[in-house]
Amino acid sequence: MSIELTQRQKEILDYLRMSHRKTGIMPSTRELQHYFGFSSQTAAMSHLRALERKQVIQRLPGKARAVIFPEDLDRGEISDIPIYGNIAAGMAQDVETDNEGCVAVDITAMKIPRNSRTFALNVRGDSMIDAHICHGDTVILELKQPRKGDIVAALIDGETTLKRYIVEKGSAFLRAENPNYPDLIPARELIIQGVLIALLRRMA
Repeated sequence: MSIELTQRQKEILDYLRMSHRKTGIMPSTRELQHYFGFSSQTAAMSHLRALERKQVIQRLPGKARAVIFPEDLDRGEISDIPIYGNIAAGMAQDVETDNEGCVAVDITAMKIPRNSRTFALNVRGDSMIDAHICHGDTVILELKQPRKGDIVAALIDGETTLKRYIVEKGSAFLRAENPNYPDLIPARELIIQGVLIALLRRMA
């Protein structure tokens, strides 16, 4: 049986699908509000409720951005990953540790191990652009031991940054993916805080 949608509902459904395919996450109600020019987030939520009543989407209670499509239920598993603030992809700096809630992602589609210890950080800076990591992206990291060449969140001499983990002649250091940035050689300590396993990019 075909489901009758209004033109606006079709537009919102298409936007949800397009955004999810491109970024791996669903747009927030605020992003829906801005994209469609709604007067409030309440208006955006009303449209989502209407789509849910018509059973073309399903919202998972208590999960941030958790809008899924019924046809995906058997294929994916939605998991909340906490966002722990921002990380510099430039020169090392103190990490901003504001808790920004969680992001709901399909860990099956993104091939994230179910029992992995993961967290997310928002990228600030351009030192990793040659690895296709841009300012404004969200990186998902796993708490595990790094391998040579992994991209990591690291504490180097008291400051945190996102860089590639390099080991040469028995010494570990950090390298940017942008020729405008120098290698970071630890004077005292280099502590790996997480290894990059996934990247999320929001639509402009």
